[in-house]
Amino acid sequence: MSVYQKAYALAIELYREVTVGYPKDEQYGMVSQIKRAATSIPLNIAEGYGKWVSGKELVRFLLMARGSCCEMEVLLSMSKDVGYMADERYHVYAKRYEEVGRMLTGLIHSVTSATTNN
Repeated sequence: MSVYQKAYALAIELYREVTVGYPKDEQYGMVSQIKRAATSIPLNIAEGYGKWVSGKELVRFLLMARGSCCEMEVLLSMSKDVGYMADERYHVYAKRYEEVGRMLTGLIHSVTSATTNN
């Protein structure tokens, strides 16, 4: 499964299953932030590839996706710490976002390497 597919699936899962359990007064707070960060990952990957940009420009989009992945890790921690997410659920999602982050880092290194070797 590609990093795009994993990030896309995680975003859909967060929309359908995770954020629905948050308090209503968080709809425009943490829930909005989670949805924005989660969707930003596959959106930036798609935009970078969809524009057929140079390697350097593609890396810029991948780095934005990586930044959003780091945002998700913080938002998940905050969700757990304020009691909106159980520890078990937190660990599952944190592990999955760590994996997406590692995959993005590998892809960034790969694109950077291919760009500098040409």
